[in-house]
Amino acid sequence: MPAVSRIDPRAVFTPEEWAGLTRRSSWMGFALVAHAWALIIGAGAMFIAWPNPVTFALAVMVIGARQLGLAILMHDGAHGALHPDAKINEFIGEWLCAAPVGSNLQTYRKYHLKHHRYTEQPEDPDLMLSRPFPITRGSLWRKVVRDMTGQTFFQQRFAGLFATPKSGQKKALFLNETRKRFFAFNALLLLALSLAGYWWAFFVLWLLPMATWMQLILRIRNIGEHAVVHATDDPFHHARTTLANPVERLLLAPYWVHFHAEHHLFMHVPCWNLEKAHRLLMEKGYGPRMVLSDGYSDVLALAATA
Repeated sequence: MPAVSRIDPRAVFTPEEWAGLTRRSSWMGFALVAHAWALIIGAGAMFIAWPNPVTFALAVMVIGARQLGLAILMHDGAHGALHPDAKINEFIGEWLCAAPVGSNLQTYRKYHLKHHRYTEQPEDPDLMLSRPFPITRGSLWRKVVRDMTGQTFFQQRFAGLFATPKSGQKKALFLNETRKRFFAFNALLLLALSLAGYWWAFFVLWLLPMATWMQLILRIRNIGEHAVVHATDDPFHHARTTLANPVERLLLAPYWVHFHAEHHLFMHVPCWNLEKAHRLLMEKGYGPRMVLSDGYSDVLALAATA
């Protein structure tokens, strides 16, 4: 099928507005990555200083959300938005964002740009994330259980290593480039925590959030972005924007990821300008054309109506 139709930014924004929305920053990408790591370290330190069930649960949720935040910032790097210098953009996106959580910037970029080109069409590589919805509440809860018990994490990261290859296929290499970088970064992190006397924190305050809370909110984010949008030929109807509250932004949708309709409309706008783009669209009267939800509880209610 042909690529999805696009909106000409010049038909929506003034030249001054568009220039402001798309301007790259030499410091904002660094600041956001530093913010993600600061929250990860701070949440872990909070539990170490005051160990109890409440601080543990909060630490797991905050760390898992910022691990997702690193993946979101890698996504900005895939669009060349983390830094105006391409080499710096690639370094930040690959080694400070992608490698820690088991992603690969180059591989993701090829996959993701195809998603933008064919959003909600048969060629869309992300269609499997939205096509099954709506589902039943029982099915949704089973997915939640799989995410929070680590089953999803294991399935995605390791299950294929033990599968018997089909006729004519070779068994996947255990140490592909993505896994090499993931293991290298995490080995250094384990070493650093061990030297500091907190080796256990690597498993309890890094791998556990990644294997549980991050998997759950990644699923919720995916549902929020494209599930049950009933996409039409209108580009304003290809993705959803979820009006997340401050708690959701802290624990579920960091770094403006919930402004997904704006991202699909104008994919070269850095994440930190998506809220401004949303505000301008509302002021210009485009709200009725967009798919908007009042929080992630509304999104999940729509997704579980089968």
